[in-house]
Amino acid sequence: MSRNPTPTSDPCCTPLTGAAMSAGEAERIAPLLKALADPVRLRLVSLIAAGGAGEACVCDLNEAFDLTQATISHHLKVLHTAGVLDREKRGVWVYYAVRPEALRSVATLFGTAALTPA
Repeated sequence: MSRNPTPTSDPCCTPLTGAAMSAGEAERIAPLLKALADPVRLRLVSLIAAGGAGEACVCDLNEAFDLTQATISHHLKVLHTAGVLDREKRGVWVYYAVRPEALRSVATLFGTAALTPA
């Protein structure tokens, strides 16, 4: 005898999302979530996104943490490689900007239905 319940046409609960995520979407979004799943990296993205022009110089980011410059650079590289940040070198400084499409992918991951109270 099977222990799995038989699906019915009348679900007992309202689904949280309109449609399930495709395998391709999961493959695309998982690296973003993995990169953001670190408190330092999450804070870096927040600081950059809150910057006046939507960007921040690495020199300003270093000052916000009690970490070595090498550690901050490593975290920024992880975020850039994952597609969360763009970077541009200007003279001796590197400026980082959040890629809006990356955050949009994360923000709309489960749709708005998951955020509305029942």
